Amino acid sequence: MKNLEIVIAAIQYIEAHLTSEKINLDIVAEAVHYSKYHLHRIFTDTVGLSIHDYTQRRQLTEAAKLLVFSDKPIIDIAILAGYDSQQAFSNVFKVMYKQSPNQYRRNEVFYPLHLEYNFKDQHESLESTRKSSVRKIRFAKEEDIPLWMDLVLLVIDGFPYLEEDEHLTTLKRYIANKGAILMTDNSISIGGMMINYETGSIDFLAVHPLYRNQGISQDLLNVALTELLENKEISITTFREGDKADTGYRKALKELGFAEAELLTEFGYPTQKMILPREDSND
Repeated sequence: MKNLEIVIAAIQYIEAHLTSEKINLDIVAEAVHYSKYHLHRIFTDTVGLSIHDYTQRRQLTEAAKLLVFSDKPIIDIAILAGYDSQQAFSNVFKVMYKQSPNQYRRNEVFYPLHLEYNFKDQHESLESTRKSSVRKIRFAKEEDIPLWMDLVLLVIDGFPYLEEDEHLTTLKRYIANKGAILMTDNSISIGGMMINYETGSIDFLAVHPLYRNQGISQDLLNVALTELLENKEISITTFREGDKADTGYRKALKELGFAEAELLTEFGYPTQKMILPREDSND
């Protein structure tokens, strides 16, 4: 767990200095007293993002919050986010949020691009899990909502314009219809899936950042394929090709066998439908 402890220390340093000073690999490595080459490797391997990408996404999220909840001039927000000019900030913000800072401010709705990877509170549970892993897949219940929402906060980067209160309302409906599937490892929620039985769509599919590349998505998908969605074409939506806001969700779906379908716009955000065809049982 030493690597995770170093990553946690790096994240804590980044979070404490998001708006106070310039952040880069050299600075973070010096702060946590670790080789920058090894820090880059273990940070990227652990969370799936480089320190640069994690910091940029967190700073843009805090900037978006200020655009909605403060009257600070955009140039001041740009400087707090680590940019030397309003134009440079606006260019990157539009790439990630698909609208200019001015447009985002006018809409008066805050959506996070990326929330803090808060692994510190889970550290003890993760250590226990490492020693004795007990994974289970089951229907989520009302009492699982806090566990589920813990996962949502860690994977919100994969769901543009996900609004927590709206998601919570939707989750309760899916739980009531036995359409919410939860995967746990001891006391940690490591995967979740929402299934619409009428349409065959997967409306939410997420894996804990520390459990990616461990086949969790495939395990959840297997449940849908073999037990819940018989002989239906399964669909899901994700980022479009080349979207720089995508941290790897599109690639992961294609590796699961999903194929590109029509382009969509959801909540004003450009997405794409992906389908996983099913063979006809009579063939």
